[in-house]
Amino acid sequence: MKQLFKYFLPYILNYKKEFILSILGMIGVAVGTVGTAHMLKPILDDIFINKDKDMLFYIPFLVIGVFAIKSIGKFIQTYYTAYIGDDIVRKLRDKLALHLMHQDIEYLNRMRSGELLSRITNDLNRVQNVVSTLIPAILVKIMLIFTLTGYVIYQSPKLALYFLVIMPLALFPLQILAKKMKRYSKRSQESTSNLTSRLTEIFNNIEVIKSNSSQDFEHKRFKDENFQFFTYSIKQVRINALTSPVLEIFGSIAIALAIYIGALEVIDNSITTGTFFAFITALFMLYDPIKVLASIHNKMQDAIAATERLQELFDSKASIVSGDKELNSVDIISFKDIQLKYNNKIVLSDINLVAKRGEVYALVGDSGSGKSSFINLLIRFYDPSSGEITINGTPLREYSLESIHHKIALVTQRIFIFQDTLLANICYGTAPDEQKAIDALKRAQAWEFVEKLESGIYTQLDEFGVNLSGGQRQRIALARALYKEPEVLILDEATSALDNRSEKAIQNSLELLKNEMITFVVAHRLSTIESADTILLLENGKVIDRGSYNELIKHSSKFQKLANKKED
Repeated sequence: MKQLFKYFLPYILNYKKEFILSILGMIGVAVGTVGTAHMLKPILDDIFINKDKDMLFYIPFLVIGVFAIKSIGKFIQTYYTAYIGDDIVRKLRDKLALHLMHQDIEYLNRMRSGELLSRITNDLNRVQNVVSTLIPAILVKIMLIFTLTGYVIYQSPKLALYFLVIMPLALFPLQILAKKMKRYSKRSQESTSNLTSRLTEIFNNIEVIKSNSSQDFEHKRFKDENFQFFTYSIKQVRINALTSPVLEIFGSIAIALAIYIGALEVIDNSITTGTFFAFITALFMLYDPIKVLASIHNKMQDAIAATERLQELFDSKASIVSGDKELNSVDIISFKDIQLKYNNKIVLSDINLVAKRGEVYALVGDSGSGKSSFINLLIRFYDPSSGEITINGTPLREYSLESIHHKIALVTQRIFIFQDTLLANICYGTAPDEQKAIDALKRAQAWEFVEKLESGIYTQLDEFGVNLSGGQRQRIALARALYKEPEVLILDEATSALDNRSEKAIQNSLELLKNEMITFVVAHRLSTIESADTILLLENGKVIDRGSYNELIKHSSKFQKLANKKED
């Protein structure tokens, strides 16, 4: 519990006004609660026993006043503590989303998307319950415990002693339960991440699942994850269910003793009936916050586990760090003795290339030859393990990531469409310019079908762009790249879903833009790179041949084999 307060206190201190108001509200609740118990003494002693009519006149106003203080205090405390808690979680969610988006591609690929989704939503929801509900409840209950304890001691120190000695003994079994709760909470949250990951994988690959009729196979895997989640959840329920009976037993012993001793003192006229009933009422009122506090302590273990999992994400540091120089133009890109390792496996080595503006460079080779790794280095998804990439003579890592990505446009075979308008997809990340977007669509050979859509460029695209064909999605992605007016254009199988006519038209459009940029093309269909200035043939992460298409087809036996294989 101390750990949670230490973690969230810096956030809470940013809400001084709201925090002060919530404390005032808590004080109102505490004063009203004690006042409720104290009213029993004059009601019983003065009205019912002494028949005091004057007191009878004042008591109704006193009752209304006490309950008004308590009710107003409750409203102020509830509203402002919820405001503080919800706003803290909002900021945490914003901070976490931004932090994760700036992590390395390697880290994000290693983490399952379902697990990240679970941590951002499920784990944060558990934290939200803490800062919005549990921490305020703790503060209120602690304030009630102190005020009511002071009141019962004031009324009868002797009677209070029995209750205040016995109840702390309940803390020992409760502490054991709390430790178990934390352990099961962490496992439950991990299980929730697995469950979310499994569902994400199912719905992202539903076409593969249905086309293979593997619903039963996937259902069995989901069922196993779901049962694991159930197992840990029911263990948490069992521990929570044990908390109340433990307190009930210790509480009943303490209250029974207080009633017995108190009744003897009333019989002996040591205290009045009103004092006794005020004491017993306060004692029952004191038992309630102690019981709630014990229950909250268990729930806190759930939040502690969630907070630890969130902190693991915040502790992750990106190794791809932005430089401080602005990349204003790209004239020459140099690869000097580049080597790249993934998990101690060399995927690129001895890569040397000088790429100049106005030229087209094609990367060919079998799957796993290193083409994608080459591209990943260029856009700084990874940094080389050794060697150096420079732009205009300056190391790539010295430029800011934002300026690099502003100058480099990437179009991959895997098309990313956002659930937004077609215009917003073209102008993604920048202020929309309708005419500029139309020009980009025309160069990408997409305007012909876009202008026929009912809402044109304002057509709402579905998730993953499922209301477009594969070829249409590919042209939208190409238009998005051209909208940036890049100085480096990377086409990674960017026209694979197009028919020959559309592909030829796009090649003609890019030929007109050729002198404005450096173009890198990853291709499987060698017919699409016949006009490339330089073709790099990769094998096992090395460039084994380079030259124009005609040069390679004449002199490179491996390129000839690759060309024959692609034609087959």
